[in-house]
Amino acid sequence: MTIRLAIPNKGRLYEPAVELLEDSGIGLSNGGPRQLFAETNIPDLEVIFVRTQDIPSIVETGAAELGITGHDLVLESECDVEEILDLGFGKASMVVAARESSKIDSIEDLEDGMEVATEFPNLTRDYFEERGIDVRITEVSGATEITPFIGVVDLIVDLTSTGTTLRSHSLEVIETVFETSVRLIANPQSLEKEKDMISEIRMALESVIQARPRKLVMMNVPEDKVAAIKNVMPGMSGPSVSKVEGTNLMAVQAVVQASDVYELVNSVKEEGARDVLVIPIERVIP
Repeated sequence: MTIRLAIPNKGRLYEPAVELLEDSGIGLSNGGPRQLFAETNIPDLEVIFVRTQDIPSIVETGAAELGITGHDLVLESECDVEEILDLGFGKASMVVAARESSKIDSIEDLEDGMEVATEFPNLTRDYFEERGIDVRITEVSGATEITPFIGVVDLIVDLTSTGTTLRSHSLEVIETVFETSVRLIANPQSLEKEKDMISEIRMALESVIQARPRKLVMMNVPEDKVAAIKNVMPGMSGPSVSKVEGTNLMAVQAVVQASDVYELVNSVKEEGARDVLVIPIERVIP
């Protein structure tokens, strides 16, 4: 059976999704976003390109067994799908925001009857109903942040990644609803029927995600310095140490977080390490 994976056909999620597929070895062997389908390096897996917001419903109906889309869109769609992997990109916050010049500083300042603009009416409705606040929701298809500025609404509920767009429109966040990122989702029935293949696809993607924040650090160390080096060199399972034949050196290597590399290299050099190599890691498979 051929499994279909639905991915965004354009927008900010398209390139990261394709890059993840390439890095995982799945790849796209032909086709592209201007076409509906693309073959992959896996004979029984093909990719279909669709609108990001349509992916949850496409996966729910079984038109695609898997999909790559935002957690926020899954929640907004209310579709029956399962999130099986956080892909780690497209991170953002769903927030409630008001004009800086308004008297609204927190949720406690909200009153019944206020107008709220959003691209996420279902999420917005649920959010305010849970807090017992009766608001009027205006659904927009874009440029949500401009609506308070032109006096259309009192509040917005929208996604923000850095807050720059909100600040440029004189808006301030009064509450964060939830954090979101891009997820690999699956049709529940397909997850049962094609468990093995879906598990393999999930593992391939996860191995790239696990590798991206890590580097392999290798070095030569005098034998009498190995203990000191091991004390400053972390690793997934501790550093590996082996003899460099014909010398009094030991080869030491470990997988470390990329964010630790700068400080680590300086520390091991101070302890006598030399010939230090820092190498990218393509995949990590436990």
